[in-house]
Amino acid sequence: MIIVGRLRTVWHNRAVRLPNLRTLPRVALLALLACATCAAPLHAQAPPLTVTDAWVRATPGAAVAAAYMTLHNAGARALRIVAVRSSAAGHAMIHETRLENGQSVMRPREPLDIPPGATVTLAPEGLHVMLTSLVRPLAVGEQVPLELLLEGGARVAVSARVRPLNAE
Repeated sequence: MIIVGRLRTVWHNRAVRLPNLRTLPRVALLALLACATCAAPLHAQAPPLTVTDAWVRATPGAAVAAAYMTLHNAGARALRIVAVRSSAAGHAMIHETRLENGQSVMRPREPLDIPPGATVTLAPEGLHVMLTSLVRPLAVGEQVPLELLLEGGARVAVSARVRPLNAE
């Protein structure tokens, strides 16, 4: 037998307090705000990194290639590129070519820090993205997908056009 009173319900000889219906909208609003707060990182603002003039030098018959581009940090904080990925290659990594004792030496250069307001140019005979174990030969004119992975989890997608071997 159920007897409904103003504040209590009796069910199987037990008194049960009913929820206050005036607080229900407040509880629902708090739950909605909690969900919105949890979802906020999914719609986080894109990093202030712009990439221009991205290109890859075609290397006929080779399983490696180099990608070049200009990076600009328009933000107020330094950005750090911690890795690079490409579906066109088995491995992708930022390298730097330097002249040491009259010889050209290439070394990994990750992470790559970009200070606020700075522009970093990846160009032949300097910084570049080394693509190794190419999935297939790259043809002049095609687009090579690259993804720059930033510290903190942000990602920047880049499309680099393949240029001829003699391109500068």
